[in-house]
Amino acid sequence: MTALTKADPPQAVPDRTAPMVQVRGLHKSFGPLEVLRGVDLDVPAGSVTVVLGPSGSGKSTLLRAINHLEKLDHGYVAIDGELIGYRRSGDRLYELKEREVLRQRTGIGFVFQNFNLFPHLTVLENLVEAPIAALGRPRAEARAAARALLERVGLADKAAAYPRQLSGGQQQRVAIARALALEPKVLLFDEPTSALDPELVGEVLDVIKDLARSGTTMIVVTHEIGFAREVADTVVFMDGGVVVEQGPPDEVLDRPRHERTRVFLAKVL
Repeated sequence: MTALTKADPPQAVPDRTAPMVQVRGLHKSFGPLEVLRGVDLDVPAGSVTVVLGPSGSGKSTLLRAINHLEKLDHGYVAIDGELIGYRRSGDRLYELKEREVLRQRTGIGFVFQNFNLFPHLTVLENLVEAPIAALGRPRAEARAAARALLERVGLADKAAAYPRQLSGGQQQRVAIARALALEPKVLLFDEPTSALDPELVGEVLDVIKDLARSGTTMIVVTHEIGFAREVADTVVFMDGGVVVEQGPPDEVLDRPRHERTRVFLAKVL
């Protein structure tokens, strides 16, 4: 059971005028270490938000909190007006049963640093299983959709391959296609190129850029400043578990207001 913060969470009925993703007053600690210290964030539908910051700033924990892989100490997350991981009863939040959380996660695609593909399944099978199990799709329909997604990420010829037979860049493109297979409302990327050899980074970023042009709502944690400048609608700079500043890329990257942001960018640009 979690007490409400001052910012009351929305009711269960979706508010179509609200941002696609609402984060309010997020706090998360691991023992004595406070990793998130009151994070607020709005992500409009169809927009791309890029989150930058040094290691340990809370970026990955924020993503994991959004799809309830990390339980919150305080605050709430809502996607398309629906509370994630909790239900409201009076002035309290009660954690949902795992089955209901899993249902909610079908609407939140998550692309990890290290691909997390099933090694014993072919590329096509990696894409097919979740739509069948979670959405009840007929197998033939799921396979047809999976082949279309593999075509979209440039891997139509790899449907019968196993993950071990692919390069890191190809595995990450499969992971993106797998996230898209559930037709999520929002896609979360946790440093999707950090585990790749430098020459493979571009092929993954090109797929993400294509998704951005198609209007997919995305939150991308990355160190790729050039990508942020080209693709982001909003750049968020985090440090010490808080949002230090946020705004359009040309403002945050070229004219940062906060000294901490300026110091960070001077080291990475």
